[in-house]
Amino acid sequence: MKAPLIKHTPESIREYINHYQKSRVLLTAFELDIFTVLHKSSKTSEQVAKKIKTDIRATDRLMNALCALGFLEKTNQKFKNTNESETYFVKGKTDYMSNLLHTAHQWETWSTLTDCVKKGTSVFQRPKHINNRDIKWLESFIEAMHYRASRQAGAIVSKLNTLGVKRVLDVGGGSGAFAMAFTKAIKNSTATVFDLPNVIPITLQYIQKNKMTKKVDVASGDYHTNVLPKGYDLVFLSAVIHINSFEENVKLIKKCASALNKGGQIVIQDQVMNEERTKPATGALFALNMLVGTEKGDTYTEKEICQWYKKAGLQFEKRIDISTGNTLIVGRKS
Repeated sequence: MKAPLIKHTPESIREYINHYQKSRVLLTAFELDIFTVLHKSSKTSEQVAKKIKTDIRATDRLMNALCALGFLEKTNQKFKNTNESETYFVKGKTDYMSNLLHTAHQWETWSTLTDCVKKGTSVFQRPKHINNRDIKWLESFIEAMHYRASRQAGAIVSKLNTLGVKRVLDVGGGSGAFAMAFTKAIKNSTATVFDLPNVIPITLQYIQKNKMTKKVDVASGDYHTNVLPKGYDLVFLSAVIHINSFEENVKLIKKCASALNKGGQIVIQDQVMNEERTKPATGALFALNMLVGTEKGDTYTEKEICQWYKKAGLQFEKRIDISTGNTLIVGRKS
């Protein structure tokens, strides 16, 4: 049964089109660290401008807009954070939304969408391979991935059948959020995070910060060109397949299958599309995010993922839809 079509009026269309303005206001304030400057204090726009080294008039207009959007309050020409801004946008706070910096970086790539559709791939002029990215970009990317993964990992691991799992390989594991969650959930288990050479030092920082060095280790390499370590009961790929082309994923899943012990499982977590590729909406938009930001990335359907499993000699076991909007597709090595 098809879902009803979304109907738009001229007013709703204009609202859609103008959403970018509100997004840009918040992201610019976040990039400039205005909320951290206002932490537990009230300041004039001039005081803030001097602190963050920006133009006074322009800073004042930006902060006025933040008031209009409900992110700042203004009294007697002084600005202060709202309770929500104090909670989510101040560096060092427990719920600090560090992932927004990565979103700000995506602004540049999304601005090239028209040219990407014409060409069929990313046209943004920066190193396409993550192993060549600027360290600040890379740190913000890993931080953004960790922000989400660390809040979801425990619940996601709890949905999997981990009976008999003692060793886990987290391919492209970034901060190691999922690897750490697996070892916390499974008694006497260990995990390995496999990622690129310039990512691994960042991974180790997260592992050490969480005091998990005895449970989680690392392996450095590129899954496109290097063999994966072997002897694992579960191989986990979270937010990995969308970076690659269909053909690259065929090769990757074969490598993952070789890393598994007999009876082991592969778990893919990602946006999994319906066969028409129109739902979920987040996945349809994310396919465009991969278009503008990667050379060959895309979102994929359950049928396509099962084809990769079959080519690797794996059996599709089950699909698990999770409340975050992502899906787990489990395959088993006989």
